[in-house]
Amino acid sequence: MKKIFLLFALGVIFGCDSNTYEDLEEPTIIDGPVTYQNTAKAIIDANCIRCHSPGGVSAFRPLTTYLEVKDAIQNTNLLDRIQRQNGETGQMPQTGRMPQDKINLILQWRSDGLPEN
Repeated sequence: MKKIFLLFALGVIFGCDSNTYEDLEEPTIIDGPVTYQNTAKAIIDANCIRCHSPGGVSAFRPLTTYLEVKDAIQNTNLLDRIQRQNGETGQMPQTGRMPQDKINLILQWRSDGLPEN
């Protein structure tokens, strides 16, 4: 009886699989160069605009236009903050970390020179 219980317990321990929402989400595939219009804008709109627009709690740093987002990347710690882990001080968005593939696209956009179109 102890052997059966031990085998069952080992099966449960080693057979468990954990998925995060990031693991379950389809990765974003971009056909062509990463630009503000074809990639970054949709990510910013989905994850940042709620707070970073007029009337939002972070309206002092709007992210509603290409120039505002470009400025935030070049002159603030936006890239650092979106890469922080959940629970870290200053992590953005505050509601929870963006999926890594979205962060990678923003980083690629910066590496490509922050093109608008």
